[in-house]
Amino acid sequence: MLFMLIIKASSRSEAGILPSEDLRQAMDLYNEELIDAGVRVMAKGLQPSANGLRISFINPGEQPVITEGPFDNPNELVAGFFLIDVKSKEEAIYWAKKAPDPQGYGEGQIELRQLY
Repeated sequence: MLFMLIIKASSRSEAGILPSEDLRQAMDLYNEELIDAGVRVMAKGLQPSANGLRISFINPGEQPVITEGPFDNPNELVAGFFLIDVKSKEEAIYWAKKAPDPQGYGEGQIELRQLY
């Protein structure tokens, strides 16, 4: 079963501020654990939304509207993800709970979603 651990953005990640060295090391260890357990498929961080675009399909049959970032509400944006292949939802929850606070400072949030 494939699950995505969606790392929610914060005001710090949207400002392009990298996590502390301690947090980066904790994330490296977490990645190693996922790899050693044979469950990690992929993991990547995203650049701030200031470097992104939104393509909105407002009216059927018309050209989409392109909006350049940055976008409001950092806690509704995505800063990165882990894609894991596990045997059950319970195992996915286990791995999500083992992750370090992805933003640090008590601001981190992970959304867990199963893929079709």
